[in-house]
Amino acid sequence: MNLKDYIRIIPDFPQPGIVFKDITTLLKDGIAYKEAIDAMVEHAEKLNIDLIAGPEARGFVIGAPIAYALGVGFVPIRKSGKLPAETVTVEYEKEYGIDVLAIHQDAIKPGQKVLVCDDLLATGGTIKSTVELVKKLGGDVVGTAFLIELTYLEGRKNLGDLDVFSLVKY
Repeated sequence: MNLKDYIRIIPDFPQPGIVFKDITTLLKDGIAYKEAIDAMVEHAEKLNIDLIAGPEARGFVIGAPIAYALGVGFVPIRKSGKLPAETVTVEYEKEYGIDVLAIHQDAIKPGQKVLVCDDLLATGGTIKSTVELVKKLGGDVVGTAFLIELTYLEGRKNLGDLDVFSLVKY
């Protein structure tokens, strides 16, 4: 199955010059969604992980079903102010300004092996910050996994020597 056939391309969104990759068309197709998650599970099975961490919101849609299939926990990474218990935060720069991500202080135990999952690797800023949060709690980030990678933005370079897995590349 060619998963690119299920990803809608929207030019000039959210601003002129951006070519948006819309995964909602893949998500609504049960067979394509299952194929994508199954392929990512197959990769993750080799990593012997304890947890999956994913940034909101689409990281939840990708990471949670992988965690479920593997029988491991899922740790949500949220925007600041969205988690109810004590948190650890990190600031990072986005195209349009500064953003803050947070994780519950007790979400990861030191030494736990964590795979970071999201829908898209673009410049790598969000994922680099997610990795930083996991490491602040003592987690061992064993790799990253993405449904889509925009290779022309070279986001891998921002992730250092981390293993980067992506299903669909543009």
